[in-house]
Amino acid sequence: MYTSIIHGASVFAELADEWDALVKESIIDTPFQTAAYQQAWWTHLQPPNSSLHTIVSREENGRLLAITCLYVFNKAVYFNGCVEETDYLDMIVRAEDVEEAWTAVFDILHNDQFPEWEHIGLCNIPAHSPTRRIVAKTADKHGLAFQETLQEVCPVVPLPTSYDAYLAQLVSKQRRELKRKQRRAKGSEVQFVTITDEAELETAVNDFLHLLQTSMHEKRDWLTDGRRAVFHDTARAALKDGILQLMFAEVNGVRGAALFNFDYNDRIWVYNSGIDTSQFKSLSLGIVLTSRAIETAIDNGRSKFDFLRGNEPYKYRFGATDTEIFRLQVSK
Repeated sequence: MYTSIIHGASVFAELADEWDALVKESIIDTPFQTAAYQQAWWTHLQPPNSSLHTIVSREENGRLLAITCLYVFNKAVYFNGCVEETDYLDMIVRAEDVEEAWTAVFDILHNDQFPEWEHIGLCNIPAHSPTRRIVAKTADKHGLAFQETLQEVCPVVPLPTSYDAYLAQLVSKQRRELKRKQRRAKGSEVQFVTITDEAELETAVNDFLHLLQTSMHEKRDWLTDGRRAVFHDTARAALKDGILQLMFAEVNGVRGAALFNFDYNDRIWVYNSGIDTSQFKSLSLGIVLTSRAIETAIDNGRSKFDFLRGNEPYKYRFGATDTEIFRLQVSK
């Protein structure tokens, strides 16, 4: 294995033909590791005065082995994408190469090719990732302090092979309540629309962002121009790659609820949602749209429905159980 470092955003063009192929074989394969998402995040959300540095490992024959996309801000090192907008992060590497690749990364971090740093903060590491064990061990070898903390939970619904079987998984009260809301929505002729046409995409993303911003007061300040741009860039790339699931619940042609999901790697990833709380409140459009998305996932043979970060109560009413993500901190 030999390792080099690419400084700056040129990395996305330089590795464009190899990046996503490695993601699909990586220890953590999620939409947030893809080149399109990583590039969109850096383009629109990089912290002021930060710098991007990607450590790349290859075999002697040139075969790509690992991508570690990092940025430095105020003498701290982070994964590109860390922290708010991204739900899972890790080194992009096959399982058989991960230990050697992390060893190479720490060697790079300690030579003059890499900017000066005092602290490393690796966020959103899934519980099952070998990175947790390897970074702890490698930090110790370099005489560095290591700390791991539980960062957040990501509730996930395991999906059976039929929607009836899924409903049977729910507690009886929730099952009855869900069926009642579905009947009410059907009686009100609620329509479900999934965007598949590129010509409709920009308007659809803007409609989604409007619903996102109006659904929660805190989203009004959170939804900056940069975050809006990430949604648009990511939606375009995901639609092109066939992994976008942008769904709406409509009443008389008016969009009242939306889900911005990824259909990727045998699961649905619920990236964000929005609902117009000023209209159609009695129809529980957010609930019925989510149940429709779960039913569609089952019909398409998906194995999991991932609500991503956050322990909001409604996720558990749909039968989700917690998975965990961790923050790794290394200090000199």
